[in-house]
Amino acid sequence: MSKYFLMLIFAFVAMSCSKKVEVKGNFAGGSPLERIEFIEASGVATLPLVNLGVDSKGSFSGSFEAPKNGMYIMSYAGKTAMIYLKGGQELNISGQAANFPNQFTITGDAKKNNDFLMDVQKFIQGYAAKINVGELVSKNEDAFLKDVEKIRKDFETSIEASAKKTSADSEVVQYKKDELNASLLGLMSQYEINHPQVTQNPNYKVSKNFKDAEAKLDSDNERMLRNQPVYRNYLLGKLSSEFQNFASANNKTGKEMSSEVFAKFLDTKKDLSQTAKDYLLAFVLSSGDIAPGMTKENSDKISKIIKEKIKDSQIKKDLERIQFVIEGPKVGDAMSSAKLAKADGSDYKFATGKPTLVMFYASWNPYIAEGTVPVLREVVNFYKSKMNFTFVNLDDTKDQFVKTSNALLKGIQGTSVYGDGGMNAQIAKDLGIYGFKLPSFIVLDKDGKIASRFFYNLGDPEIVTVLDKLSGLKAPMVQPEATLQNDLLAPKPEAAPTK
Repeated sequence: MSKYFLMLIFAFVAMSCSKKVEVKGNFAGGSPLERIEFIEASGVATLPLVNLGVDSKGSFSGSFEAPKNGMYIMSYAGKTAMIYLKGGQELNISGQAANFPNQFTITGDAKKNNDFLMDVQKFIQGYAAKINVGELVSKNEDAFLKDVEKIRKDFETSIEASAKKTSADSEVVQYKKDELNASLLGLMSQYEINHPQVTQNPNYKVSKNFKDAEAKLDSDNERMLRNQPVYRNYLLGKLSSEFQNFASANNKTGKEMSSEVFAKFLDTKKDLSQTAKDYLLAFVLSSGDIAPGMTKENSDKISKIIKEKIKDSQIKKDLERIQFVIEGPKVGDAMSSAKLAKADGSDYKFATGKPTLVMFYASWNPYIAEGTVPVLREVVNFYKSKMNFTFVNLDDTKDQFVKTSNALLKGIQGTSVYGDGGMNAQIAKDLGIYGFKLPSFIVLDKDGKIASRFFYNLGDPEIVTVLDKLSGLKAPMVQPEATLQNDLLAPKPEAAPTK
């Protein structure tokens, strides 16, 4: 009996510590060409945690590890909604595809917290529509501070009422209160910056009462830094003018990256905590300088900034991952040896002896059928005497791979293979491939080593140069209409200081 009791205790502990979130649902009218992704909303340089397919009936299911309890961005068909999740929860989502994100229903473990969020959001939308920021900024300071306090009390009353109504957890209630305080701080920052101009009083300076009101809203700044992108945005706004002056004086050639200058600027800010410096510098890095096509020189500089200036281990890890995802493996690295399979089930290994052009794709990507395949056919026909071609499919199932490869790539010389698990395949993890990187291309040399960066456009002059060099052939000029467009975009919820 005691042994059975201990087993129950161990099972309970394992469940309570689980970070896995189980997701299932249905969007009526949903398309199999659309995908569902979840992204942790409060992190920096965050990447999709899962990429779920939608079947012909609009149903979807899957699971992912939630890094922390908190807000997550759910994206579907290019639209996003905010959802509060806790590790170990089962999440059920339903609604009409055409109405997302304005209308959808959440049931399961996550119901009460998200009912709370939706209830509060209804109040916010109605209340915020009545706030005239221009009018507030023009008021004298005492009147402005009274209005700010009234807004705070009205919102807090609504938050408390919604929490009681839905039995929401204390963590999500605190999140909304912190979000409220961060938003009010942003409003106060706008007042401080714009009031002198609006009132034609250039000598205006905020009073002690104003600073005290700010300090009250800012009392839990470390927690807000970790959980509230809107708070980080407020800090960036506060620093913007000072940073512009610093940049003008310290980057006169204009050749240094924003993150280089911003890192030096933060070194002068003794009043900022290391946590604040880490989050703010991480945003400037991920929103601008870590970008497709960065030079090796800039890449090395970014790596050094991350290593030397970022102290938080999780932020450092996230930045290193996003840099790898954007850059891909380095030229000269060995190609991933992750398992790949042909349609007949036999294992596949990248051939040597000739250079190889490798394409990664999935049937649900909108660029593949009409944009990529016609250009790919021309590229293969031109280089096929001197190169190998491998087409790595990352669809959800092997059956879908077989259908897709037969339909899309029929008549194109090359080997079609499948990464088991699709977007969760080991090769996708090894090479940093996510949905926004499909379709994409990389070139291997005759020894099977990485010979190029990732490309998203077969008309890119750089990939043509690589193919010409490795094959010994000289491709004709690519006509503009044959150029593919597949911009690599990331969510940018905050605004970096400008130089």
